[in-house]
Amino acid sequence: MIKLIVEVHDASDLMPKDGDGFASPFVEVDFDKQRQRTQTKPKDLNPYWNEQLVFNVTNPRDLSNNTIDVVVYNDKKSGHHKNFLGRVRISGESVPLSESETTLQRYPLDKRGLFSNIKGDIALRIYAVQDHTSAAQPQQHEYGNVETGTANISSVEIPQMFSTTPLQEINGNHTHRINEQAEHHHHQMGEKPMKKKKEHEVRTFHSIGTGGGGGGGFSHSQPPSSGFGFETHHQKAPHVETRTDFARAGPGPGPATVMHMQQGPPRQNPEFALVETSPPLAARLRYRPGGFSGDKTSSTYDLVEQMHYLYVSVVKARDLPTMDVSGSLDPYVEVKLGNYRGVTKHLEKNQNPVWKQIFAFSKERLQSNLLEVSVKDKDFGKDDHVGRVFFDLTEVPVRVPPDSPLAPQWYRLVDKKGDKVRGEIMLAVWTGTQADESFPEAWHSDAHDVSHVNLASTRSKVYFSPKLYYLRVQVLEAQDLVPSERGRPLDTFVKVQLGNQMRVSRPTQVRTINPIWNDELMLVASEPFEDLIVISVGDKVGPGRDDLLGMVFLSVRDIPQRHDTHKLPEPLWFNLQKPSVAKEEESEKKKEKFSSKIHLRLYLDAGYHVLDESTHFSSDMQPSSKHLRKAGIGILELGILSAKNLLPMKGREGRTTDSYCVAKYGNKWVRTRTLLNTLNPRWNEQYTWEVHDPCTVITVGVFDNHHINGSKEDARDQRIGKVRIRLSTLETDRIYTHYYPLLVLTPSGLKKHGELQLALRFSCTAWVNMVAQYGRPLLPKMHYVNPIPVRYVDWLRHQAMQIVAARLSRAEPPLRREAVEYMLDVDYHMFSLRRSKANFQRIMSLLSGFTMVCRWFNDICTWRNPITTCLVHILFVILVCYPELILPTIFLYLFVIGLWNYRFRPRHPPHMDARISQAEFAHPDELDEEFDSFPTSRSSDIVRMRYDRLRSVAGRVQTVVGDLATQGERAQALLSWRDSRATAIFIIFSLIWAVFIYITPFQVVAVLVGLYTLRHPRFRSKMPSAPVNFFKRLPSKSDMLL
Repeated sequence: MIKLIVEVHDASDLMPKDGDGFASPFVEVDFDKQRQRTQTKPKDLNPYWNEQLVFNVTNPRDLSNNTIDVVVYNDKKSGHHKNFLGRVRISGESVPLSESETTLQRYPLDKRGLFSNIKGDIALRIYAVQDHTSAAQPQQHEYGNVETGTANISSVEIPQMFSTTPLQEINGNHTHRINEQAEHHHHQMGEKPMKKKKEHEVRTFHSIGTGGGGGGGFSHSQPPSSGFGFETHHQKAPHVETRTDFARAGPGPGPATVMHMQQGPPRQNPEFALVETSPPLAARLRYRPGGFSGDKTSSTYDLVEQMHYLYVSVVKARDLPTMDVSGSLDPYVEVKLGNYRGVTKHLEKNQNPVWKQIFAFSKERLQSNLLEVSVKDKDFGKDDHVGRVFFDLTEVPVRVPPDSPLAPQWYRLVDKKGDKVRGEIMLAVWTGTQADESFPEAWHSDAHDVSHVNLASTRSKVYFSPKLYYLRVQVLEAQDLVPSERGRPLDTFVKVQLGNQMRVSRPTQVRTINPIWNDELMLVASEPFEDLIVISVGDKVGPGRDDLLGMVFLSVRDIPQRHDTHKLPEPLWFNLQKPSVAKEEESEKKKEKFSSKIHLRLYLDAGYHVLDESTHFSSDMQPSSKHLRKAGIGILELGILSAKNLLPMKGREGRTTDSYCVAKYGNKWVRTRTLLNTLNPRWNEQYTWEVHDPCTVITVGVFDNHHINGSKEDARDQRIGKVRIRLSTLETDRIYTHYYPLLVLTPSGLKKHGELQLALRFSCTAWVNMVAQYGRPLLPKMHYVNPIPVRYVDWLRHQAMQIVAARLSRAEPPLRREAVEYMLDVDYHMFSLRRSKANFQRIMSLLSGFTMVCRWFNDICTWRNPITTCLVHILFVILVCYPELILPTIFLYLFVIGLWNYRFRPRHPPHMDARISQAEFAHPDELDEEFDSFPTSRSSDIVRMRYDRLRSVAGRVQTVVGDLATQGERAQALLSWRDSRATAIFIIFSLIWAVFIYITPFQVVAVLVGLYTLRHPRFRSKMPSAPVNFFKRLPSKSDMLL
């Protein structure tokens, strides 16, 4: 018996139907009076089923005459009907008769009627096989929910009598035959015949066999595609296809005509999607009756879960007894709670030591009700016991900020027998939360095996980027330069150095001892202005050989600042010092005799914002000068809650992961504490930023700390992943809590290193200023009045990144360079074929909207739906008769569209999208090229292959650019008399049209042109129109190219 297999894989971009921006879709498949359905996927607009539905084919000869109806519904929990989400009709003739000949194909969902609002597509895999086993037939119901298992299916060779018949294209003149065939199928399936309401369009999909078969999985071993519409290697394309071929079975042999739509990117893996969470946050509990206890800390730490800690502050000790024979004492304190043990530093030969160290023990991990604080003497062998103090945890007081800190008290030491001994220790013991000001500096119980040297690397800190300025150096001229060889003409240049930055002016045009450059150089300066500006004048003697003619040393502190464009600082003359020290001393003695001079204008441009990150996801747009900065418009609060399912980054060392988070917004950087040896860390730390512009981005990264005990100094913290969130996509005063996937692109492919749970809230404090901000320039005024030269932008951004990374890496604990560079995307502007593909797909998705409008207009012109075309005619005549309604109609239409789309607005903040980034299915060779160093370190054969691939891509781009240039040159040729006959025809035709339009009312002309454009297909010709033919015959400059 022949079995028809319908594999329902997934659907994407479905229309929301439940009023909350979601849908609960399921698929219902009808074939030959058999109906089966898949499971319901609740609240999922991109459902993934991967279910197999099996149907019996009673008469194999009738398979080609049947139609497979696939309908997607929204499962409504209330009510007796279901919402229609789209349908697809596949002709049985297009079904392959072998599993090896079929591929997974994507079908766009079709509408049911004129007013259906449908979008999205569905991925199906359909084939027929012969079942050798006597498997039981799947249970069939007319309208019931059927759960079907996977049948035992084997592909066999099908006799020639079951071979597919040729396909015949359907055009507009054969619509009545399609409707008759659709009605015939409806009667066969026992459905009630439809009324005289005619369906606007019936599309039956057919498939052409792949011939070779084996179109199964995607192989990573195949060479990468160029991604721009053509292949550079002769291999088969991936197996996913998008089908919009409107074809049906024809009775006689004839050629098959199939129309294909451009293959779109595969849908994103559900594993990389955002997951909404509902943690017990005080900010949410306070709005629930009886759900909030009124804790004071909720006002400041309401976006994180409260974590309770036992704090022990060891301040100092006095009058301790000597324990060694030499009469000395090297005391330290050991704080012990269950299996956790914290130790202070030992102080040599000190009977009145001062430690001032705080310990924090998580109450979730408490293993004892007794706290022991012991004072011991550091010795070569076994440490001597000096005395100890015990605390019962049930009697420890609770401190809640903003209460004042708990005052420490003196406690008398006792020995192991409980007898009092000499000496006292000053302690403070209390219970608090992570809101306590002692929390960042405390030694945490999970870091009990970290040495005091590396303890600072595990603590949470707040950092601030240095304030940056653009330094402009205008090199004007020099006088009385002294060459090293008399009589030789000077080929001079000026070199400006500031720290590690160096810029060189262009060489002078006239070789003289009084050169003129008039060149401007830009560098990046940072506060505090401690560096010196070294300006040197050199003479280019030969290849690789320069002579130094003089130098000037200036302090950045002495450079004036410019805040606006009204007036530039006056240029100054500076004496050039001799290169050698001896000559410098000699010149100091003989200053009045002779000195070469250089004319410079130097100033700090404080009206610019120094870009240290890409403008596409910048977190700060404020100018350098604090006098030009605008007031804040709101507050951004970030709660870094936890992470889960992190990958063990130190598996080879016998550990898991020592993770910490870094968040960056504006000039403020925050770093959470490092949680050691756990794959599911819980930080629960909250931070706040002032917001000046809503169109900014906050970046949160997760790293693995490689500077714990036993780590090398040159070890690099390993990146786990990062998240970017644009503030303008957040609703004000709403709390967002989600698990964000931590995706990292590696040379071996895209990897998910875990999930990060964040809580976000953007509160607006100045609504008028925030709304007005949308009409203001993105960057400060100076960027538009006096824009930075394009050749300087990338170089200055790179230098600013290096200054920020160097400054933060010198903090204590350091925010290491690799973390800063990863957060700032230092290599974002490097070439990547994967990123080029992603940008190309972004452009194509933008053009798809314009293409849909053109397709809709073409359907109107071809009268595919007569009712819609008639309505457009009426609207067109009304607008022509009342032209004052055109603009109000357009803006009203935009208002209605925006109001309608409000129901389908995104409910979650955006995140890293692997599908848009073309990262999930990137070829290994493309990734290897992306992660290659600059200049390349690969072999010549690989470089040659990549160069050839790039040439093929550039060749196609070159062709497209040439075609665009050809069309523009043809438009210029209308009046350029390059083709005198064509120009004469055009100007005579223009004169006739000018007279005709002058004597004819504009409304009449507009109506005639509109009616001619919208004329019925019966009055249309398939040949191009005369104006198109005339334009294509105009000359271009293509024939003038070599």
